[in-house]
Amino acid sequence: MITRMELDPAKQRFIYGFFETYLKLSEEEEEKLMKEIRDLPEAEKTLEFPISYEKKGKEIGRKEGRLEGVKQVAEEMLKEGASLEFISKVTKLTMEELEKLKRIYKYNL
Repeated sequence: MITRMELDPAKQRFIYGFFETYLKLSEEEEEKLMKEIRDLPEAEKTLEFPISYEKKGKEIGRKEGRLEGVKQVAEEMLKEGASLEFISKVTKLTMEELEKLKRIYKYNL
């Protein structure tokens, strides 16, 4: 219905955001809704403003970015000869993760 109202994008996002705030769906319900939306004639237009998916994507991206940053710091610490115990304490990476990084680092030399 929102897409058929021909509102400007800002108003569409506002209305969509309102419904998303007050209509909480489970993952199963969200998947079912997305499947139904993809089957609609105006699916492309509807999928232009999925606020919660943007937020989830950004959150996932931030987490992945932080982990990559931590791994880069750990790699630099390995290059400097820091002990695995110290690196684990500072980065909060597990010994298993550090051993894997160590193997990769040595492979790339």
